[in-house]
Amino acid sequence: MCDLKTAAIIPVKTFSHAKTRLDLPASQKEELCKIMLEEILHTVSMSPKISEAVIVTGEKEAARIGKKFGATVLEDQRENGVNGAVAIADRYLLESGFDASMVLPQDIPYIKVQDIDFVMNHMGIPNFAIVVPSRRFDGTNALVRMPVDLMETHYDEGSYKIHLSTAKKYTSNAALVFVRRIMTDVDNIEDLKYLLGQAEKPQLVEKIRAIIE
Repeated sequence: MCDLKTAAIIPVKTFSHAKTRLDLPASQKEELCKIMLEEILHTVSMSPKISEAVIVTGEKEAARIGKKFGATVLEDQRENGVNGAVAIADRYLLESGFDASMVLPQDIPYIKVQDIDFVMNHMGIPNFAIVVPSRRFDGTNALVRMPVDLMETHYDEGSYKIHLSTAKKYTSNAALVFVRRIMTDVDNIEDLKYLLGQAEKPQLVEKIRAIIE
C-alpha cells in the first residue's frame, strides 16, 4: 500500500476573496492565507504517503508559493468553488496515473506529517474513502478517495455527512476518521482564537500573532 501514487489536492481561492467570515482587514486575511498555505504545503511535502501536491487556483501568489514547495499548479481562473477545483485536479490525476487522492483545505495549518500517515493507514484496497470532518462537524477537512474518480465531491454545509453516505454507495471501505489537528480549521475569528490557544507549532503561532496584533 505504500507504493500507491497518491496526490494531495489543495484548492486555493483567490486570497482577496477568501475568508469572508473572518473579521479582519483584507491585508491581514491575505497574509494569513499565505502563511497557512505555506504551512500545509511544507507538511505535505514531508509526508512519505504523498507523491505529489496539486494546487488548483487562480491566485498568482498561491501559484508562486506552490512552485516554491514543488507542487503542481493547475489554473482555475473561473473559481467555481471547491467541487469545481477538485474536478480539475481529478482530470489531471487520472491522466497522470494516480491511484488515490487526499483533498485538503488550505486553512488547517496545524496538520502534521503523522496526521497524514494516520489517515492513510486506514485505507483499504482496492477501493476506499476516508472522511475527516471539521471541528464543528459542518464540513470536510480531509477526503481520501481511491480510485481518484471513486465519487464526485460535495463540499457544502454538512459536507462530511454527504461525502460519507456517498462513499458508502461505491465502496464498503468507507470510514469516518477523527484527527484533531486536521479538524482545526480557520473560518471565523472564534476559530482563529481557538487555533492560537492550542499548544501546537509555536513558531507558526508567533507568525500569525505578528500579522493580527
